[in-house]
Amino acid sequence: MKTISILGSTGSVGTQALDVIKNSCDFKVLGLAAHSNWKQVLCQAKTFGARVVALFDEKAADVAEREKGSLGLKDLEILSGSKGLCDVASMPECDLALHAIPGFDGAKPLISSLESKKQVALSGKEALVSAGEIVKTFLESDPNAIIPVDSEHSAVFQCFLGENKRSVENIILTASGGALRDLSREELRKVKPSDTLRHPTWQMGTKVTVDSATLFNKTLEVMEAHYLFDMPYDRIKVVIHRESIVHSMVSFRDGSTKAQLANPDMRLPIAFALNFPERKRGVVETINPVLGTLTFEEPDLERFPCLNLGYEAGRMGGTAPCVLSIADEIVVRSFLAGELSFTEIYDVLESVLSQCEPHKADSLESLEYAAQWAESETRKIIDASMRR
Repeated sequence: MKTISILGSTGSVGTQALDVIKNSCDFKVLGLAAHSNWKQVLCQAKTFGARVVALFDEKAADVAEREKGSLGLKDLEILSGSKGLCDVASMPECDLALHAIPGFDGAKPLISSLESKKQVALSGKEALVSAGEIVKTFLESDPNAIIPVDSEHSAVFQCFLGENKRSVENIILTASGGALRDLSREELRKVKPSDTLRHPTWQMGTKVTVDSATLFNKTLEVMEAHYLFDMPYDRIKVVIHRESIVHSMVSFRDGSTKAQLANPDMRLPIAFALNFPERKRGVVETINPVLGTLTFEEPDLERFPCLNLGYEAGRMGGTAPCVLSIADEIVVRSFLAGELSFTEIYDVLESVLSQCEPHKADSLESLEYAAQWAESETRKIIDASMRR
């Protein structure tokens, strides 16, 4: 039986992971971590018998400490803040840590898990993109230290199994195109936040759904693929695949291409990561072999220019990916709050990146400095835009 901690347990990936676990007798959940939803995480702890809960929000942790007895959880240990998340990420008695914390907040716990030699199942894009240079050192000594949970990188990981990496020519990430994929540039100027959240295929959290609409999620995934698979940026391609059946492909120098196909259900890559190296019968139906038509298109970079930014930041290196990722967190919040139009998302991100002077990204201190600069600079640009 594998012992597990889940960071981000109240979010989309975390709740789906618990759905996978409840249908299996192969796992024991020991630790849970969330941002501030104390009520939900306490209910999860009761259902799954967790011993420790961490809440990033210290006020929420105080409430959880007061309320745990009313749920019959008087012996449950409540931790708080970034240190609490890191403690759950590195619990000595856990075999595996599932990381599903969105944003830069996930970087420290991710490094804590790797330093304590935990097997990591990783969903948080921003944590890897921000701390990629540090994470890369762990992957050099153990290429399987991280099992990707994002459907695209899970697909690439599976296509790599049994292959000699030197024979790989290209990684090809697929993208659904998001909720706005058929709108013209002029129509995109009039988009409301609610329009971006109607994803045609996937059920995801708010930020990643907005990122899907701008193609910024692929921006992050290109940088993720670079760090996870040590692949040069010019050999990481993106294609639009509306059906979301082919989750990614890998082409080889002999002319062959491998693809991973499955129904679009996040529980499948979650279950793969939790069970690796085994495959267990899960909660997702096998795909119907009569697939019908599958389409693949080049991304339209005039309508969705955010995709270019990932390649630009990646080639700049150092703290540039961290700066871009932090800027996007702030920009998405501003867009959802009505402070920016949809097309201004790219304008702000491009402006921040153009002013970035990357430094070495080899310590948490350097990342935190870059994150502070990115937050301040992004806010300045947004405020100036609102005054115009």
